[in-house]
Amino acid sequence: MLLVISPAKALDFETPPVTSTHTQPDFLDDAAELISVLRDYSPAQVAELMSLSDALASLNVARYASWSRPFSPANAKQAVLAFNGDVYEGLDAESLSAEDLAWAQDHLRILSGLYGVLRPLDLMQPYRLEMGTRLASPRGKNLYEFWGERITAELNRLLSREEQAGRERVLLNLASDEYFKSVKPKKLNGRIVTPVFEDWKGGRYKIISFYAKRARGLMSRYVIRKRIDALDALEGFDSEGYAFAPEASEADRLVFRRREV
Repeated sequence: MLLVISPAKALDFETPPVTSTHTQPDFLDDAAELISVLRDYSPAQVAELMSLSDALASLNVARYASWSRPFSPANAKQAVLAFNGDVYEGLDAESLSAEDLAWAQDHLRILSGLYGVLRPLDLMQPYRLEMGTRLASPRGKNLYEFWGERITAELNRLLSREEQAGRERVLLNLASDEYFKSVKPKKLNGRIVTPVFEDWKGGRYKIISFYAKRARGLMSRYVIRKRIDALDALEGFDSEGYAFAPEASEADRLVFRRREV
């Protein structure tokens, strides 16, 4: 089983990493190409492009200017430890064991507007570039066109490896719609299964963004800790009160519900 999650806007490059183990991103040349495009933007242009405050725009212009290779622990941090949003609070990678992180390195991928596809322990330098950004480049008018089929091809390579190991070609989609749009489902050589997390509010079950994001991280952690490689094992997910709801689920859409927060 292969899992994909989204990155986070919030970053933590101040807290020392809990491991010294690290790898290099596979799409650094592509990232460097995007950085070269971004370096032509002024703070005001970045603010308009990404709907950022002046302060955040200036911060990210400085990040693009200082972005440089080679990546090392001195100037970069492992992706799963650097991102700091709701998903990553649920995942809580800092408390995973070395064995857990090693398993995640083989089975978990982070989709990224700048880096394309990141392994958990891939080093990255700080950035802000959401996948939905309409950043024009020689490859197209936005990041979806820039990445084209590269992300899908990488996921297909990993799914093929799963099959070679005797496991089903399953992609567990724990990413947001914005990021999963970078994947071409019709060209993906595997089964896509999407968990959905609903909470009871106003007399019915509904998706509440904050809780759903955290739940994606919780499920990622659940899969990693239990080394899950079969879909039926996902039905046991019960973190923070969620439970599988078979009556609301479909074959490739697994619904988990929680009555009380």
